[in-house]
Amino acid sequence: MSKHAYSLIAFDLDGTLLRDDKSIPQENLAALEKAAARGITLAPATGRIFRGLPPQLKELPFLRYFILSNGAAVYDRQEQRTLVRADIPLELALRCYEYLDTLPVIYDCYQNECGWMTRAMLEAAPPYFAKEPEVLKMLYGLRRPVDDLKETLRQRGEDLQKLQMFFRPEDEELRQATLRELPRRFPGLQATTSVKNNIEVNSAGAGKGKALLALCAALGIDAAASAAFGDGSNDIEMLRAAGLGVAMANADAAVKAAADAVTESNEDCGFARTVDRILEDRA
Repeated sequence: MSKHAYSLIAFDLDGTLLRDDKSIPQENLAALEKAAARGITLAPATGRIFRGLPPQLKELPFLRYFILSNGAAVYDRQEQRTLVRADIPLELALRCYEYLDTLPVIYDCYQNECGWMTRAMLEAAPPYFAKEPEVLKMLYGLRRPVDDLKETLRQRGEDLQKLQMFFRPEDEELRQATLRELPRRFPGLQATTSVKNNIEVNSAGAGKGKALLALCAALGIDAAASAAFGDGSNDIEMLRAAGLGVAMANADAAVKAAADAVTESNEDCGFARTVDRILEDRA
């Protein structure tokens, strides 16, 4: 572990801070409290919107800054304003949806901190989440059903923070092929994944790494004095941008290859263990 005195720690949620059942281990909460008491800025960095954050996390009074929708937004809760925004242009999103209509997937979007999904797709969701039941619960809680998502978006006329698609477990090869195909077909977009059955699409101008660097700049923190934790391909850019990038043991090989260190899994409180080591080195 580097002896650098880290001033900011950014951390992914699903597969990193959270256990697989979406609970937050007490050890991780204690690590956050200890780091905050030492004056370290803590920033959740997630593919979720603010409304989708675990209530237990939002109750922590020392969390002010949030990297949301894979870096499409950086939110300052204290001032209730967005510091960074990188949306997908509506017309580009609609063209992407037209392509997705040729695939055996269901899809949704985040727009202005609200989740939207065609009602028929939401009703058809269970087979897509046979291995991700906790994610299905989140889907039901955060998506507003509409008759036709594309038509609703046309009527609203606003850009999107993120769009997302879900694959059946038996379509993993197609998911991997689509992950490669989307940026080739739509150069203005980037595609990542955070759970076993999804692909998340953001503007090429978004990204957790870009958001982390923007937050560091806004706070006057050298990026070298930041540490970041993650497990999904949507975390790779952030791990590379941080002074210390830490991958979880449960991360894919590509994520581990992008990191400076690998810690224990999300089930084994790897986040807390490494934060504790950071605080020991900082003493």
